[in-house]
Amino acid sequence: MNKHRRRTALAGVGALTAGLLLTSPQSAEAANLIKNAGFETAGTDGMPYCWEKSGWGDNDFSFATVADAHSGSKAMKVTLTRRVDGDRKALITESTACAPTVTAGKQYDLSLWYKSTTPDTAVTLFRHDTTAGWQYWTDLKTLDMASAYTQATVRTPEVPAGTDRITWGVSVYGTGSATTDDYSMEQVPDTLPPPQCTGTNDQCANGSWSVQPTQNPVRSMHSVVLNNGKVLLIAGSGNSEENFNAGTFTSAVYDPATGTYKVVPTPKDMFCAGHIQLQDGRVLVMSGNKAYPVPGGHGYEGFKDSYIFDPKTETYSKTNDLNDGHWYPSATELGNGDVISFGGLREDSSGSVTAEYWSDKDQQWQPLWKVNQTWSFWGLYPSMILMQDGRLFYSGSHVFGNNIPGTGSAVYDYNANTVTQVPGLQKKDERDQSASVLLPPAQDQRVLTLGGGNIDSNPDGNRLTDLIDLKQADPAYTAGPLLPQGTVDLGNGKVPETGAQGKMYVSAVLLPDGKVLETGGALHNRANPVYESSIYDPDGNTFDPVAADPEARGYHSSAFLLPDGRVMATGDNPGNGSWNHNVSIYTPPYLYKGTRPTITSVINQEWKYGDTQRITVDRPIAKAELIRPAAVTHSSDPNQRFVDLPLSVDGNNVDLNVTSNPNLAPPGWYMLFAVDANGVPSVAKWVHLQGPAALSASAASAHVHSFADSLEGKVTGPGKKRASQKVSPTLAGCDRHYGSVNVCVPTVFPPQVKKTAAARCGWLKRNHYGRLKVNGKDDPLGLDRDRDGTACGKRDVRRR
Repeated sequence: MNKHRRRTALAGVGALTAGLLLTSPQSAEAANLIKNAGFETAGTDGMPYCWEKSGWGDNDFSFATVADAHSGSKAMKVTLTRRVDGDRKALITESTACAPTVTAGKQYDLSLWYKSTTPDTAVTLFRHDTTAGWQYWTDLKTLDMASAYTQATVRTPEVPAGTDRITWGVSVYGTGSATTDDYSMEQVPDTLPPPQCTGTNDQCANGSWSVQPTQNPVRSMHSVVLNNGKVLLIAGSGNSEENFNAGTFTSAVYDPATGTYKVVPTPKDMFCAGHIQLQDGRVLVMSGNKAYPVPGGHGYEGFKDSYIFDPKTETYSKTNDLNDGHWYPSATELGNGDVISFGGLREDSSGSVTAEYWSDKDQQWQPLWKVNQTWSFWGLYPSMILMQDGRLFYSGSHVFGNNIPGTGSAVYDYNANTVTQVPGLQKKDERDQSASVLLPPAQDQRVLTLGGGNIDSNPDGNRLTDLIDLKQADPAYTAGPLLPQGTVDLGNGKVPETGAQGKMYVSAVLLPDGKVLETGGALHNRANPVYESSIYDPDGNTFDPVAADPEARGYHSSAFLLPDGRVMATGDNPGNGSWNHNVSIYTPPYLYKGTRPTITSVINQEWKYGDTQRITVDRPIAKAELIRPAAVTHSSDPNQRFVDLPLSVDGNNVDLNVTSNPNLAPPGWYMLFAVDANGVPSVAKWVHLQGPAALSASAASAHVHSFADSLEGKVTGPGKKRASQKVSPTLAGCDRHYGSVNVCVPTVFPPQVKKTAAARCGWLKRNHYGRLKVNGKDDPLGLDRDRDGTACGKRDVRRR
């Protein structure tokens, strides 16, 4: 059962009888939307009128109306004397008579007076959805311990669409007590006039793209936004066998402030490695390319080496080795600052079944015997997203071919070492190079998966999107709105997409206004770029088509958020082996809506969990958030997240309430944005959320909710220990019998191409493959019918 169902079971009698009470209720105070805000009017079940007992989990507790009041004669005391899990709280009764009415899009200031003997308390909100009923909304603020009455104030986020009432109270989730009194709730007045367009009408509606005058000097397919605002672009050999044989391995550091690049010496071929920011701001890079494929022999091979890039010195240094090779591995930071990695190809080009674990404390990869293993092959770049309770959600987004067996999506519990299948993902074997994002804010625990294809069967990339709410007891994917269609270049110029045509190689970027930009992509395996971008609104569950990147952005492309609120897009590596060095910058519509708010000061750059951190702004803001800087490759950035910072507002001084849960915001450097009521963001400030090791013994523990706690999917534990998973040498979807290793002649042509030499050669010509030498004597695609060693010559395509 989920948290809300457990809580409702306890509160049911009060909720059912509250509307039948005939006693005279305390009238609402002026502008105060809460009835019986000081607990002075008695109700039933030992609770004051319009208040109910609430909570869940294994704990011993008591609710008491006490005389130790801030004002009047009564206050509410909630006590936990023993706790294994869960919480207890007094909440405003869930009824039309008691729960305050709210307006979608508005914000509300909440206030109460309290005393507390435990740091483990939080202001918790529920909302009434007019379709789905009552449900948990969010935690707003951790309360400090206080022996004397102390006032706490906090502002809600904007009320979601479809919400007509809310209820709230103080959750106690550690042993001790919280005594509360004199609650208040007032609607925040509108502070901004409607936005005024500062560009053209098209720019204000759709944003704009610009292609930068300076090209990216390296063939980079890895993009990491550093904590100094620069961007690390990792190429390694850049998918170029010539560079590999010459030992030419490169990276570049791009400075958005100057538009300049600095090429950085790179010690090994980090082409298709894994990477992630550590909590100190350095970048951990794991594995890469040991060898390119050999026609009729082995496929790509991954090495065991691992490196750290330091943004301060702009140099790489070696760590200890991984236990296995991992070409195309995942990388997910955990709430304690450690990193876990899965999948990829081993040194012998078979699939790695070895999970790897980086210890932040030890600053090294752990030996195999210290790491829990399921001996499962998760595929390549499996999208493993950290959940609020520390488990991992495999979204189904991956690279190359079919998904994992089963439903194609799962919850992995590292501590229990179990995998539980999650249902509902549409066409689970056509999610190759789809994108998955934890939607804003991370507290909502919803994931969106977009598009995808399959390089083995090479169908048209799809328009599918899928949504999952990990707050549910037994979450399952449900179908989302279809991706908008754009134009596609099928080799003869751009034409409108038709039928069910969508795209793979999707990029998805969290924006500071709480929406998601999806951009780029292609219709087929390393061919036929799709020109389409749109902005997804999580509140409305809608896509709004916007200006499209004028550059092709297919295989090996990336898009990511810059600290100034713009989006940068790089790369494209079609099957003919060419590379797009042009860089595009997207200016979203919110930057054409008038003057931006400014964060004029950040009192402290070093933050801790459960903190209240003060900033000053030059004018009123509606929200603030932390956005984790990108570390993206191959449509995959499972660590991308947007963490809401509830506000406590006093003029231009704004206190930001930091979550107490490191699983919601893993430790590290974040971009801090302040956003006004029109959705216009400030330029980001950098702040450092310190790891749990920095917490004092008296600090608040995480308020972890019982989400996804009744999974009904198939559960598997560790399998039999094994060395690897057999995979095909053509895993990358390329037939290496033709052309150089840089060239990818598809093993399967798009469905529109007939299975004749003439049709296939015509497709290769339209896609600019050039002259193709046949490697060896084999000609599996029938492209060298005259056996002269060159594919698609005149005699090869002549009808017989």
